Amino acid sequence: MTYTVLIVDDSKLARMSMARVLDTLYPDWKRVEAANAIEALQQTRELSPDVALVDFNMPGKDGVTLAAELRALHPRICVAVISANRQVEVIRRTEAAGATFLPKPLTDSALAAFLTSTLSERKAAPR
Repeated sequence: MTYTVLIVDDSKLARMSMARVLDTLYPDWKRVEAANAIEALQQTRELSPDVALVDFNMPGKDGVTLAAELRALHPRICVAVISANRQVEVIRRTEAAGATFLPKPLTDSALAAFLTSTLSERKAAPR
């Protein structure tokens, strides 16, 4: 099955790095990018992505706030908030937003594990 993945990060280099990993793991999946929350919400309205990989530290709106907005807009989306900030409060907020916390530096294996587990859950969930 082909999925659409939204990569949200204000750093072009970070988006390219995640895209490279996705292309290696799942070359048939569609990938779209956003540099900020406004672009991410627009992409979500237009494309209804299956997965969003969201950086925590972005100008204007942090990744946890964006994760909650993405889930409100598209409840079946699987969201990961990615951050080097491993404070308990950030992780709690991420989970409360219905997202998964992934620590930076993001490894290929951590990303693959997130995608495998969340998409398996998504398939099993009633529509």
